[in-house]
Amino acid sequence: MGGVDKTFAPMLGLPLVAHTLGRFENCPLVDQVVLVLAEDSLEQGRKLVQEQGYKKIAHVCAGGARRQDSVKNGLDLLSPCDWAIVHDGARPCFDQDMLQRGMDAASECGSAVAGVPVKDTIKRISPDQMVDETPDRALLWAAQTPQVFRYSLLMEAHDNCPQDVTDDAAMVESLGHPVKMFQGSYENIKVTTSDDLVIAEAFLKAALR
Repeated sequence: MGGVDKTFAPMLGLPLVAHTLGRFENCPLVDQVVLVLAEDSLEQGRKLVQEQGYKKIAHVCAGGARRQDSVKNGLDLLSPCDWAIVHDGARPCFDQDMLQRGMDAASECGSAVAGVPVKDTIKRISPDQMVDETPDRALLWAAQTPQVFRYSLLMEAHDNCPQDVTDDAAMVESLGHPVKMFQGSYENIKVTTSDDLVIAEAFLKAALR
């Protein structure tokens, strides 16, 4: 996004990540937050925390080479807790109800991931771009964050999953542990492009009405 860290892209008068942090700050389900950022965004992050006066942010730390390394860095800094919520800083359009659904779902088996049913038909293809399979769309969901885990289970997954994964739920799945899917939202987009930023702004404005 123009060479700017997307989590600090301006949105409605604040950096994008400030809207995400504000949701956690105002949620009674959350006791502490560790903000994990790229190394060159740490100073900017610490300044934001000071300016906004967040009370729940216990640490601001640097991420790692891989997404899972960044999450592990954050987990290592949490004070003793029973549950951990992993969330993308660039997803500001979630709410307390979604977090509650996540906690309720995770209480059933120790792990849960937000998601939404896919709207498009999905094709699995071969390396030469030939269609191998068309999975039943009714069985396919697009995973989002927040993802909620029993803290001890998530730490076990991080300690025993050497391969690269795209989310923490996949790490828990690699242990053979069940993961529950709960209803996210089509508005809960991850901002990765300038177009996404415009869409997320519209969703946040609508939520303020």
